[in-house]
Amino acid sequence: MTEPMRTGGELVVKMLEENGVDRLFCVPGESYLAVLDALYDSSIAVTICRQEGGAAMMAEADGKLTGRPGVCFVTRGPGATNAASGVHVARQDSTPMILFVGQIARGQRDREAFQEVDYRSMYGTVAKWVTEIDDVARVPEILARAFTVAMSGRPGPVVVALPEDMLRDQVAVPLAAPSGAIETAPGVDAMAAFEARLAAAKDPIVILGGSRWTAEATAKMEAFAERFDLPVACSFRRQMLFNHDHPNYAGDVGLGINPKLVARIKASDFVVLLGGRMSESPSQGYTLFDIPTPAQPFVHVHPDAGELGRVYQPALAINATPEAFVAALDRLEPPSRPAWVGSAKAARADYLAWSTPPMTNPGEVHMGQVVEAMRARLADDAIITNGAGNYATWIHRFWRFRGFGTQLAPTSGSMGYGLPAAVAAKLRCPNRAVVAVLGDGCFQMTSQEFATAAQVGAAIVIVLVDNGIYGTIRMHQEKKYPARVVGTDLVNPDFAALARACGGHGETVTTTEAFLPAFERALESGKPAIVHLHLSPEAITPTGTLSGLREAALKMA
Repeated sequence: MTEPMRTGGELVVKMLEENGVDRLFCVPGESYLAVLDALYDSSIAVTICRQEGGAAMMAEADGKLTGRPGVCFVTRGPGATNAASGVHVARQDSTPMILFVGQIARGQRDREAFQEVDYRSMYGTVAKWVTEIDDVARVPEILARAFTVAMSGRPGPVVVALPEDMLRDQVAVPLAAPSGAIETAPGVDAMAAFEARLAAAKDPIVILGGSRWTAEATAKMEAFAERFDLPVACSFRRQMLFNHDHPNYAGDVGLGINPKLVARIKASDFVVLLGGRMSESPSQGYTLFDIPTPAQPFVHVHPDAGELGRVYQPALAINATPEAFVAALDRLEPPSRPAWVGSAKAARADYLAWSTPPMTNPGEVHMGQVVEAMRARLADDAIITNGAGNYATWIHRFWRFRGFGTQLAPTSGSMGYGLPAAVAAKLRCPNRAVVAVLGDGCFQMTSQEFATAAQVGAAIVIVLVDNGIYGTIRMHQEKKYPARVVGTDLVNPDFAALARACGGHGETVTTTEAFLPAFERALESGKPAIVHLHLSPEAITPTGTLSGLREAALKMA
């Protein structure tokens, strides 16, 4: 069958369609006009964003939710540099994503043409793979590889530069078949060794993390934990991998970790890290496990062989996806009298005591009660997003994640993530509540994307925690340089008025009692909404105050 003549732009769009892409995020640019023209005849939905960082974060969040690469298009130069923040999130969060960057014409290279950038150099240490398509005939080949690379092993971002003259070239070439992720499964010997080590353990614990999970895999993990009566924890901002209402859930291994959970992990004689990397934040600054050889017998299960032994030398390394590994766990039988009986119950009790909110904090808005009110109001499938900042500690500690695909949060610690992630989530899951819990500083990193939410009709609800400071930095400032405050105060606008100015719904809350009625009105408005909470800056953590940190630091000085 004779292939039709297609432009490079048309081939790019056809390859996206072949790979099941139904939505992409972009800020338009003249460098990829041929792609925009091809999208006119495509069924792919185009979400027009306000800034490339927001567009890239939306694509990353879409990739987290679907397990397939989120797709973003940006223009050359400033567009590409703006998008780097979202690419970095995808890298550190192990999320499949493809960023397409318009590029200068091929004949203008190396003259420092208008907005010229060498993307292989710029993105070389951030993206998983960076390439540029010089020959229009190779578009199907290279995009097939891009999808495979983005999804396989440890997923991550791929950057594809598209010279604008290449996109106008025409050629008759066949499309490539849809790409899939390469699966890795545990061998018989590895599972036998795992079973033997577990049977001999006295204080085992499982820590879940990473990507390449599915709802089915998390359900099988819960069933395995029940059969073996094992305590299970989740790594930093991967809390939705295990139901917090499950009797075997032991808490999250992240920032602000329960000290009793730290002690339990350090005392364990069989730690299973399933899917994650145990990087700086969950490892408590690389202190939870000795490097290179952990003191605890350490089993590391990861889909990418390159991550096994990279930081920690495990007693047993298993190269497998979480889905394949938990499927293999179905075939194991628990010991008749396991030595760890009662361990899960004790870990659960520690978690419940730790995650019960204190009734008050300084000021008239008490965040523990706000989180409890949200928990009581929202369904189990509600999606909670956040960016970075001390405000997130209330969500991490007190929210109960009850199902897979209910959390979008950057393990990279990127401010500005929560709003674009919420927009992407609402577009992907329009029938589910999507709530972004954001700080005032975090929100204003990407606040322009609230207008995107209004334009596309994404009825998200933002719970905006406004304490008038960059809270995390101020906390560290008071700990290390007490009473020497500089660079952390914010003078903020009326965020509820901003919501209304964009065509959304706005509420202002200054007391705890006023929160739930305002939250209800926001949910029922059918519009993107901001519930503007005025939180005292003294309420810097769930149990600490700024003045307390300052006083303690001054005493130590």
